Amino acid sequence: MSECVVKGIEGIGIHDEIGERRSDFDYSEDERQRSKIGTLKKKAINASSKFTHSLKKREETKINCRVPSVSIEEVRDAQEETAVLELCQRLCDRGSLPARHDDYYTLLRFLKARDFNIEKTIQMWEDMLRWRKEYGADSILEDFKFEELEEVLQYYPQGYHGVDKEGRPVYIERLGKAHPSRLMRITTIDRFVKYHVQEFERTLQEKFPACCIAAKRRIYLSTTILDVQGLGMKNFSPTAANLLAILSKIDNCYYPETLHRMYIVNASTGFKKMLWPVAQKFLDAKNLAKIQVLEPKYSYKLLEVVDSSQLPDFLGGSCTCTVEGGCLRSNKGPWNDPDIMELVHNSEGTFVREITRVSSDQQNFRPGIQLCPLNGRFSDTSTAESGSDIDDPCSPLGQSSSTNSLLDPVHEEGRVLESNGYYSCDDSIPAAEKVIKSDNCRRTGDQPLQNADTRNLAGRGNSEGAV
Repeated sequence: MSECVVKGIEGIGIHDEIGERRSDFDYSEDERQRSKIGTLKKKAINASSKFTHSLKKREETKINCRVPSVSIEEVRDAQEETAVLELCQRLCDRGSLPARHDDYYTLLRFLKARDFNIEKTIQMWEDMLRWRKEYGADSILEDFKFEELEEVLQYYPQGYHGVDKEGRPVYIERLGKAHPSRLMRITTIDRFVKYHVQEFERTLQEKFPACCIAAKRRIYLSTTILDVQGLGMKNFSPTAANLLAILSKIDNCYYPETLHRMYIVNASTGFKKMLWPVAQKFLDAKNLAKIQVLEPKYSYKLLEVVDSSQLPDFLGGSCTCTVEGGCLRSNKGPWNDPDIMELVHNSEGTFVREITRVSSDQQNFRPGIQLCPLNGRFSDTSTAESGSDIDDPCSPLGQSSSTNSLLDPVHEEGRVLESNGYYSCDDSIPAAEKVIKSDNCRRTGDQPLQNADTRNLAGRGNSEGAV
């Protein structure tokens, strides 16, 4: 074979080897590219899956955390509402309407206590604010510990138990079993008064809101039952009289008009002739008009007001709580229901307030709805949580943000309050539509209202604490 042929064959071999190497190299590069692309695809798919899972998880969390709205029915007297709005504006102008006390029914209670005289109501309101600051009432639930409670209740049996037929909390005292002299060996007048105020605040922040949820109507008054069986002059010592005077002043001046009705049961002839005239000296005329004294043979009339299942057996009911201490230690009521209290304390919860406004003759009315916070504090004022002046009813910006005609239901001369006041929503919308409107947005009934803050409610029955 010639040298040229050999060289040609070798050249071909070398060429083929180079081609094979190139082919191997190109193949490796393609593999690496494909492998790289595959890896990127896997990463992208994994990232997408994680993102989708994260979104689903967030949505599930959002859904799981959503608290159902609760519908609360209210019936308001249009003329009373006008007075409340005027008082609200006056207090705002004076800087005397703290957020925690800006509540329609709280303002209404003070107006009623002063016969709707605005000037006298303002004076009473500002006296209340000063007292609360000096006494520390705003933080007394957290600050005060009444360690001697169990012993005190042995010598002064009292407590809340159930609700009446309208859903109001029922407060009961067994005055005939009270022993003032023994009571003062366990505690002091000062500490007992603090306990009394603390219980008022507990009712304000827990019991009334819980009753509202349970009854699906606005509850801001209580029913009180005083059992005076066995009560005699021994119970009216100077210490007892002093304590009663202090409690009566606090109730009348700082927690006015929280009593719906009081029933004094098992009243003997001696009580009516000797003790009742003395007790009346500590009560104002408004509260006296709410009190009904029942002799033992008429005690059954309580069943017309309170269902048998809600009334302790010693008052003629069928309830026999099995807890130690019996019915008065059971704390029976909506405020003892974990599901209801979860709604009361849940700051994200909302309730739909269905308001019907009526005139004094009950002939003219206008329905409306509002979406409001549901955490035990039922506010009527819509103030942004951020504290924005736009939504602050007391700020100049807030005062010019909306106008509402207030007296349409009673066909009187229209009056416009330049404030969001107690109308965070358009009250002219029928409740059946379940749609909330405002100047800036439109919300359906199942959407949260962003401009809602939290406020307080009223306290428990007037002049309940009597020893």
